Amino acid sequence: MAERLSQIQNFLQQYQADSQMQYTALCGDASFRRYWRVQSGAQHWMLMDAPPVAADCLRFIAVAQALADAGLRVPKVLQAEPAAGLVLLEDLGDDLLQFSLTQDNMQHWYRQALALLPLQQQVRHTAEGPLPEFDRAFVLRELQIFADWFLPVHLQLRTDSATQALLDSTFNLIADEVLAQPQAGMHRDFHSRNLMILPDQSLAVIDFQDAVVGPVSYDAVSLLRDCYLRWPDADVALLRDEFYQGLQQQRLLPADYTHAQFRRAFDWTGLQRHIKVCGIFARLYHRDHKAGYLADLPRVIGYVIEIAKQYPELSAFSQWFEQVVLPRFAEVSA
Repeated sequence: MAERLSQIQNFLQQYQADSQMQYTALCGDASFRRYWRVQSGAQHWMLMDAPPVAADCLRFIAVAQALADAGLRVPKVLQAEPAAGLVLLEDLGDDLLQFSLTQDNMQHWYRQALALLPLQQQVRHTAEGPLPEFDRAFVLRELQIFADWFLPVHLQLRTDSATQALLDSTFNLIADEVLAQPQAGMHRDFHSRNLMILPDQSLAVIDFQDAVVGPVSYDAVSLLRDCYLRWPDADVALLRDEFYQGLQQQRLLPADYTHAQFRRAFDWTGLQRHIKVCGIFARLYHRDHKAGYLADLPRVIGYVIEIAKQYPELSAFSQWFEQVVLPRFAEVSA
C-alpha cells in the first residue's frame, strides 16, 4: 500500500508540482477501482486508482471523450498514466441523484436523465475503435453469473439436469428478445448512483467505461427499474412510454417499431439485467466481501418474479423460481 501511495504522489506531482496534497478515500463501487478525492488548498480533483491494466484506463479515457463529444457531461480527464492505472479527473462533487430523489420529484429528474440517452445512443465508436457488441455470447455470459454464483454459492442449490435444461432454454429465450430490438450505444449501468446533480441542476454521467452497443431499451430499464430504488409501476410505465415516444419523434427507432414491441423489449431486457444482478450481488458478497449489496437483493428478485409471471413463455421458469428459489432465499436471508 505504501508503494502504491508513493506512486500516486509522484503521479500527482506531475500535475500540480510543489503542492501539499491531502487524500481522502471514497466509497468504492462494485468494481475493482478505487477513488480518492485529492485536495490542495481550494482546489480538488478525483483520482481513479485501478489495477495497472493499461487497456482499461485507455478505454475509460476514450469513452469519456466520445461521450463528451456527443454532448454528455462527464468528468474531464486532467492527467493519465494508463500503464500505472491512474487517471486524474475533474471532481464533480458528491451529489448523487439517488440521494435527492423523492416521490414528488422523481418524474422531473428521470425525464432529465432519460433525455440524456439519445446522446449516449449515438456513441458506437471511440478513438480506440468500435464499442464491444452486447451480442448473444455477452448476454448469455452475464446470465451465467446467476447460475454460477447466486444458485450454488449464495443459495447452495444444486442444479440437476432438468433445472439446467430449464435455465438454458430460459436464457436463450431472453437472449432472443434482447437481441431482437434495435441496437444503439449503451451505458450498461445507467441508474441513480451513476448520475450526479451539478450546481446548475443538470446531470452528469459517471461509471461509463463499460459502454457497449446493445438493446435500445437497456439503459432506460436500468434507470426506471433501478436495483437500488423502487418506484410505483404507474410512474415507471408513464416514463417508459414517454421515452419510447421521444425516440420515435427523434426518428431513433424504425418507424414500424411499435409501442407494444418496445414495452415487451423493456420487460425482457430488464429481466436479463436483474437475473444477472442476482449473481453479481452474490459474487460481490462471497468473493469480494462487499456485504452492502445483499440488502438490495429482495428488490431485484421482486423484479424477476413480477416480470417472469407476466409472460406465458416464462411460466416454467416463474414456477421454479417461486417454488424453489424463493423459499431457499428466505432461509439463507433469515
